[in-house]
Amino acid sequence: MKLNIIAVGHKMPDWISEGYNEFAKRMPRDFALTLTELKPDKRISARTPQQVMAEEAERILAAIPNDARVLAMDERGANWTTMKLAENMKQWQIDGRETVFIIGGTDGLDPKIKQRADQLLQLSAMTLPHGMVRVMLAEQLYRAVSILNNHPYHRE
Repeated sequence: MKLNIIAVGHKMPDWISEGYNEFAKRMPRDFALTLTELKPDKRISARTPQQVMAEEAERILAAIPNDARVLAMDERGANWTTMKLAENMKQWQIDGRETVFIIGGTDGLDPKIKQRADQLLQLSAMTLPHGMVRVMLAEQLYRAVSILNNHPYHRE
């Protein structure tokens, strides 16, 4: 099963890249995790946040593979436990569709992305730095796979 994170933003600080890469490389082959970075649109005074989000949405939509399951990260999304994520990942593995997680840019996600998403999902009700979301999401995906594989990384 392929897992892909599509994130608006590039040139992350080293600690973000290193954190994400650490968890991505730990993922087993049957849950391969990749990152697609999309350059954010320039924020200039002549453009509203809605215009920026709409332009980013077009690039995000173009990056989503056909028939992929889409989960958009949003602080107002469903609040799953790690166990719930693991249960869902088990089902996703059975159906074999690629699963895409979307992390928006500075202004968030355009309504078109939220409408395209099969699920809105939060890591926290608080707004988090978008780079940190990459690391936290990668860690949670690794933790969920560890649960599925009875690996001792996760303890309850």
